[in-house]
Amino acid sequence: MRHRVKGIKLSRTASHRKATLRALSTALLKHKKIRTTLAKAKATKMFVEPLITKAKNDTVHARRLVAREIHDREILQELFGEIIEKIGDRNGGYTRIVKLGTRPGDGSDMAILELVDYNLGEDVKPKKKSTAKEEPKVEETEVVEDTTEVKEEAKAEAEDAEVVTEEAVEETAPEEKAEEATEEPETEAKAEETAEEEKKEEKE
Repeated sequence: MRHRVKGIKLSRTASHRKATLRALSTALLKHKKIRTTLAKAKATKMFVEPLITKAKNDTVHARRLVAREIHDREILQELFGEIIEKIGDRNGGYTRIVKLGTRPGDGSDMAILELVDYNLGEDVKPKKKSTAKEEPKVEETEVVEDTTEVKEEAKAEAEDAEVVTEEAVEETAPEEKAEEATEEPETEAKAEETAEEEKKEEKE
């Protein structure tokens, strides 16, 4: 029979179990909230609450007793300072266990262990309905708008190009006429010169 036997074995040896509880207690006092299995949360609760009760009496002896289990000096100072100032009025029940359900994989029961007065319960946000059908429609309309804009820009560019070509043709037309006008007198002068040369040859 197991009557009046305190503690949970956690499938560990005594030294391994003690090291696990020390590590979890240190993490709890540091972060004020930890997530672990339900069995470990219950064992840590029984381990850390007597330490917090001892820390209410800020004496050298109490500090040494707590320092046997909490080996981090900064967390030890925080426990005897900030944490005790906040939860020192309580007569126990310094921690809270919030069940989270089973863990995928091995199906272990999970829980959150937190200090009560820090009010760091898990933020459970409601799941939003999936809008997977609506999002592609918005994207398609955006794509259509983009394509129409591209077509309009292409048309505007084509019109600008036509206007530019017409202006260029209009500018080049007078130049061609002037060149033709200059070419005609030259051809007439050449014809007269050739006629005079023929007359001279006939006289000779």
